[in-house]
Amino acid sequence: YLGLMTDIVFEFGGTLDKYIGDAVMAFWGSPLDQPEHALNACKAAAKMQKVLFENQKRYMDTYGVDVNAGIGINSGAVTVGNMGSSRIFAYTVLGDHVNLASRLEGLTKYYAAGVLTTRFTFDMIEGAGLQVPPHRLLDFVKVKGKKNSVELIEVLSAEIPSDGLKVFQEARALYSQQKWDEAI
Repeated sequence: YLGLMTDIVFEFGGTLDKYIGDAVMAFWGSPLDQPEHALNACKAAAKMQKVLFENQKRYMDTYGVDVNAGIGINSGAVTVGNMGSSRIFAYTVLGDHVNLASRLEGLTKYYAAGVLTTRFTFDMIEGAGLQVPPHRLLDFVKVKGKKNSVELIEVLSAEIPSDGLKVFQEARALYSQQKWDEAI
């Protein structure tokens, strides 16, 4: 699993930061400038979900484990470089936008979403003159450490039929108006 996911990070120009247990932490845009870094992160995440889906049966048959992964992506100004002490350090990223990506990863299970990102990421993609990836708007939530709510956007790894997406958008609009019964 870690090998497959790491290969995808590299395929889309990402920098592997570290493994945290069974998690892969990666970032884009450094050490080399990448004008398409936000889009590349979304493309990598969508491919990770696709490859994971293709390998789930093998993981279950071989190891008896149902492997699922949630991915959080956020974009913004961060501190990047060698961090640590004079004895031990690592090339990594720190900052509020990194923390928000981690919070998004934690929300994926509650929204049954493989990949969650924010308006910050989509603004960065559009600001680079690029087309945002297939997605759907999910919610506005206030995450730990944030005073204002954040728009949650699900990056889709598989196409949703247009009629299904239309029904979802109608239900989401009713939900946002607190028309719970109609939204269901």
